[in-house]
Amino acid sequence: MFSALSAITSVLLLTATGWFLRRRNFIPRERWGGMEDLSYWILFPALILINVGTSDFSVMPVKDIAIAVLGTFSFLAVLCLVLQPVLKAKFSMSGPRFTSIFQGVVRWNGFVAMAIAANSFGEEGVALVAVIMAIMIPAANLLCVIVLAVYAGGSSPTVQTLARELAKNPFIITVAAGLLINVSGGQIPQVITNYLTFLGSAALPIAVLCVGAALDLRALRRPGPALTSALLIRNILAPAIAISFALALGLDEISATIVVLVFSVPSAGASFVLAKKMGGDAKLMAEILTLQTVAAAITIPAWLVAVAYLTG
Repeated sequence: MFSALSAITSVLLLTATGWFLRRRNFIPRERWGGMEDLSYWILFPALILINVGTSDFSVMPVKDIAIAVLGTFSFLAVLCLVLQPVLKAKFSMSGPRFTSIFQGVVRWNGFVAMAIAANSFGEEGVALVAVIMAIMIPAANLLCVIVLAVYAGGSSPTVQTLARELAKNPFIITVAAGLLINVSGGQIPQVITNYLTFLGSAALPIAVLCVGAALDLRALRRPGPALTSALLIRNILAPAIAISFALALGLDEISATIVVLVFSVPSAGASFVLAKKMGGDAKLMAEILTLQTVAAAITIPAWLVAVAYLTG
């Protein structure tokens, strides 16, 4: 438990450093985009490939973790859809605003989750988060596109276009490649292992710095029912549901922690891009991302303490 809390503190300090660097303009705005692209396309895939390719999944309850993750994800998605008429009637919630709540609840920031998992559990934690990425990225992207098309009225991409985009996702590609190497019993040459390890070691700090740089604390001055709903469901309810699945499936402490962690971290930054592309409320999406990230400084440690107590 204490190693996980220490890891969270380190990640939060790194996030604050990114915010400070961006706020003081030590690194100009236009350069952060290049750093984000470097993490997304090169550094994180290297980290995922080396860890998935060399991890021993036979000793990990991957099947039960997948059930817990998909079960929690499905519960949250259905809950949001059930609440939509209530939000519309009680708060006159428009369709585009609802899509931002939906994305804020069902999507997750894999960068933050993997950083905490790596600092807490090493290669095992990284490998499990990487596998969960492969499961969740297609499911979350497909569902969010459908919800945006229905409730925001934006132009939705064709099935073929969406399939091509998912097939080009570097996380999915590298998880698949790593699993192929793993199950085939193939060996990664030492020189390649060293190369990937060097690249991957830069992935987490750079990515978390970028998360901090993207924060807009001015958004916290405009609370409302939409912002509050996304915060309470994502930061409070989602981890509680994840713990319930983890306990019901009898997951060990590390596995349960990873599952809860996935549903404790803030929503993904890509939610903002998708909201802009498909007619969602991008401004509200940015506010949700900021509030969830700031609140996570309190809620993530609290939930990990709860996991340790319930599984210990």
